[in-house]
Amino acid sequence: MAEKKDDESKHVPGTMDISEQERTFEGFIRFTVWTAAISIGILIFLALVNS
Repeated sequence: MAEKKDDESKHVPGTMDISEQERTFEGFIRFTVWTAAISIGILIFLALVNS
């Protein structure tokens, strides 16, 4: 059975590079805000033209 060294198996919080996850989250939030704004705009338009 393969043995792991103790120093290789320990995770140190705060050392992982999360820049890709941050960019993905920012993109998700941007998409969500745009989708909500467009949906609200469509609903307002429909209310104004009495659909």
